[in-house]
Amino acid sequence: MSLVHTDCITPHRRPNLIAVLRTWISLSRQRRALATLSDAQLDDIGVSAQEARTEANRPIWDVPAHWTR
Repeated sequence: MSLVHTDCITPHRRPNLIAVLRTWISLSRQRRALATLSDAQLDDIGVSAQEARTEANRPIWDVPAHWTR
């Protein structure tokens, strides 16, 4: 699954607090929306119901690993 990527966390500079907060808010909205999708909609995007539940239940600070590289 692909989520919007924001360059707020990089290893060579300190995170910008505003950018981090915006990322968390955006990620929270995306996860809430994911939780509301029907089985047919999830099938359309290639995500199982279990994968959707797992992603939707992650805390907002738990960003995808590729965002922190």
